[in-house]
Amino acid sequence: MSAQPHSYAAADPETALKYAIQHIRGDRVQIVEGVIEPVSPSWDHEAAADAVREQIGPAVRRLGCVAGSGNLDLPGSSNWYVPDLAVVPRDLAKGAGALLPDQTLLVVEVTSESNADTGRTAKRRRYAEYGAPLYLLVDRQERACTLFAEPGELGYTRVEGPHPFGTPVRLPEPFAVELDTSALG
Repeated sequence: MSAQPHSYAAADPETALKYAIQHIRGDRVQIVEGVIEPVSPSWDHEAAADAVREQIGPAVRRLGCVAGSGNLDLPGSSNWYVPDLAVVPRDLAKGAGALLPDQTLLVVEVTSESNADTGRTAKRRRYAEYGAPLYLLVDRQERACTLFAEPGELGYTRVEGPHPFGTPVRLPEPFAVELDTSALG
C-alpha cells in the first residue's frame, strides 16, 4: 500500500499566506503589504487603546456593537490586519473569524516606534480603500490624534487633525463622543 503524496499548494499565494498566519501557534501576526509582522504591543501601547475603548464604551453598547482587536481581512491584497481597536456590530462579530474594514464603524490604530509609518501611511490608505468609515490614528511618537473619514479609492476625503494630545477629538455620528486625548500619551 503506497501513500498518496499530500499537496500543500493553495489556489493562490494570498490564500496560502492568510491561511498560514491564522495557524501560527502562540503569537498573533498581521500582514502589511505582504510582510508578516508580529503583534506584540507594549503595556503603554495597550493603555492608549484602552483609554479610547473606555471612552467610547457607552456608545458602543448603545449601538449594539463590540469593540476589540479582531482580524480584518482585505481580500484581493496581501494584507490581514489586527487593529488595536475596531468597533463592529455584535451580530457580525458573533462567530466571525475575520471581518472586512467596511463592516466596521470605527478602526483605531495606535503607533509604536516599530510601526508608526505603517499606521500613518499603509494602513490609512488601505482602510480607506476597503471602506472603513472612520479611522482614528493615535500617533504616540508625534503625540497627536488624527481622525480620517469619508473613505474613497484615493484615500480619506475628510481629515481632522493632527490634534495634539490634550485636545478633545470629536467622533461623529453614530458615536457622538468627544474623546479626551490627554490620557493617550
